[in-house]
Amino acid sequence: MTFQDFNFNEHLLEGVLSMGYTTPTPIQEMAIPAILKGGDLIACAQTGTGKTGAFLLPILNLITQNHEEKTTTLILTPTRELAQQIDQQVEGLAYFTGISSIAVFGGGDGIVYEQQRRGIQNNVNIIIATPGRLIAHLTSGVLKLNHIKHLVLDEADRMLDMGFSDDIMRIISYLPKQRQTLLFSATMPGRIRNMAKSVLHNPEQINIAISQPAVGIDQQVYLVNDHQKLGLLELILKDGAYVSTIIFASTKDKVKEVYKQLKSAHIKVNAFHSDLEQTEREEILLKFKNRQVPVIIGTDALSRGIDVEGIDLVVNYDVPSDPEDYIHRIGRTARAETTGTAITFVNDRDQRKLKNIEEMIDREVRRVPLPESLGDPTLIKMAPGKRDGGGNRNRGGGNNRRPGGRSGDGNKNRNQSGGKPSQGPKPQ
Repeated sequence: MTFQDFNFNEHLLEGVLSMGYTTPTPIQEMAIPAILKGGDLIACAQTGTGKTGAFLLPILNLITQNHEEKTTTLILTPTRELAQQIDQQVEGLAYFTGISSIAVFGGGDGIVYEQQRRGIQNNVNIIIATPGRLIAHLTSGVLKLNHIKHLVLDEADRMLDMGFSDDIMRIISYLPKQRQTLLFSATMPGRIRNMAKSVLHNPEQINIAISQPAVGIDQQVYLVNDHQKLGLLELILKDGAYVSTIIFASTKDKVKEVYKQLKSAHIKVNAFHSDLEQTEREEILLKFKNRQVPVIIGTDALSRGIDVEGIDLVVNYDVPSDPEDYIHRIGRTARAETTGTAITFVNDRDQRKLKNIEEMIDREVRRVPLPESLGDPTLIKMAPGKRDGGGNRNRGGGNNRRPGGRSGDGNKNRNQSGGKPSQGPKPQ
């Protein structure tokens, strides 16, 4: 199947093809026809499967059919970074259609707020917003949502995790009751289903690989003591096998600490955390996206707020407490059917967290032995894993394996353009 098979407006299809997109992902194959029919939809699919394109493309096509100079589409997202990335996707896909959009989010200065206000008053076709800032514009009287035909709740599970439930319901109270509502989520806990019952009408449901990492991710575990983590990380980063790396730490303070140590080790790295100004955060993401900075370190706020193709390594410096966060973290690599590596450092305290992750993904993550230069993790208890016939732990690799190195099976099937498959990338 190709994107031509959806019979999109010719100008929209021109934008799709000009961006190099040729073959839809499974979620796009299933969701696009359903959305074009005009009904409500609940779609559950893992991070990196092309969910953004799955709802943007049919909505853009519907907008081209109506030719209304009004705000007819509202997309709610949990973070400003995601709002900006979706706005950039609209700009690229709709380049030849004349469809307009604006990202509305908090932070920044009065100039940013004024730019958002003007965009709203100019009746842009699509508003992509974080809930808090959108409510500010609603209460000011500048924003009217009485012409909304399409509501998208993107990363719905994350929005609820961040405490936006009441804000979402308040925003919905401003919308026409006759509308199309689309709920996209990487997970489908009970509270999401309860929300769906109250805001969607007879929705079609699509579920693809719930709570499972992409098959192209080579997942690895190192059993370490805390004092070995930094040395191991430096070995992995200085190995030269990876061109684009994200490191996740548990707290903002840990991010700053590891960043300082890596800088002192002469590794080109940037830290992404909430103490930075919005302009600084945007500059860091832009440099990372443009390959000016090969390594970025942040907390879980980064795991859902960044959409960059070609990331080939994710390192969990600390094991996340929630197994779902593990999925979102490692989902930054192996996007759009490429491949990637995810390495997790596990100390003695994090054994239970690792067990929970393996139970959720229904597989054991391969253990990799520490380089001899770092010594043995003598304080680490034996973690779940297969034993060989002599009762020794089989950690899935010989001692000659370089730290974090790619296995000899050639699973890094990339061309030299940064990891896009030869048939063209998928709209995210």
